[in-house]
Amino acid sequence: MWKVGIIGFGFMGQMHYQYWEKLEDFSVAAICDPNKNLRQEIQNISGNLKGEQETVDFSGADIYTDFEEMLAGAQLDVLSIAVPTYLHAEYSIRALQAGWHVMCEKPMALTLEECDRMIAAAQTSGKLLQIGHCVRFWPEYARAKEIVDQGQYGRIVAATFQRLATTPLWSWDNWFMDLKRSGGMALDLHIHDSDYIQYLCGAPKAVTSFGSQGSNQTLSHIVSQYHYSDDRVITAEASWMMMPSFGFEMSFNIMLENATMVYDCTRDPAFQLFTREEDPIIPEIADGDGYWQEISHFAQQIRGEQTPSVITLEQSRESIRIINGEEESIRTGRKVSLE
Repeated sequence: MWKVGIIGFGFMGQMHYQYWEKLEDFSVAAICDPNKNLRQEIQNISGNLKGEQETVDFSGADIYTDFEEMLAGAQLDVLSIAVPTYLHAEYSIRALQAGWHVMCEKPMALTLEECDRMIAAAQTSGKLLQIGHCVRFWPEYARAKEIVDQGQYGRIVAATFQRLATTPLWSWDNWFMDLKRSGGMALDLHIHDSDYIQYLCGAPKAVTSFGSQGSNQTLSHIVSQYHYSDDRVITAEASWMMMPSFGFEMSFNIMLENATMVYDCTRDPAFQLFTREEDPIIPEIADGDGYWQEISHFAQQIRGEQTPSVITLEQSRESIRIINGEEESIRTGRKVSLE
């Protein structure tokens, strides 16, 4: 039985808990969170991408309020890291040095230098480090990637992605609103689509971005175009400026030479493929959600099973570099080369 620890038990920590516990050969043996009343106060945790939320059974796990205590006392094989972004590098590196495999939430880190330190620690330790870019694993997005790669409907001509949310004022200590801890909307929310575009189309040659500030005077709405060496038109829009009653929406429209793929999480059916035929096709997708798929994938790698390449550390680092380029484009008003 592989023993799993989780640090950070807010919305994402609870998602990790539910899915590790679904795996027969993995068990959550330790949970670390600064909340001393964790057992009584874990309900009503908010998040954008809803997964399964079930009752947490603490009876099989040791509870820690300090990471140092967890490092010293927990006997683990795997650590899931679901803490604010500014702690990702430190906790990942120390867990790898302790001999634990690490599943770290996205984004990888706040800076490229921190990403490099994490990559070096994973290489030195010989343990696995995976960054939780769940959209690559989200069933509709994963199926769209398969359809594009199969080439049946030709190449991508254009694509647009949207990710629209209310301001996340529900976070612990309001850390999402602190640029020094979260990196802001671009690095926390918009990176989902920037990373998926890299996965779907390859790394862009350049970016042109436009942004607006919200009431907190930080970048809260962004629209970006990703430039390639051909004539594809690829854009993405993200926002933390939607009104509270709006909720959350993620969607894409991918125009191929001979088909159009449409996904909107608010519609039923959410994912459709339109061809020259009269009726749309409803593609089959994998069961569960992206959280389940990414943790299942990581578990397979830990077991030593053969898995397709979905996310690498270098790609996770590249997603930070793309966001940096987008933010530079907004600051300067210019197209920014990423080559």
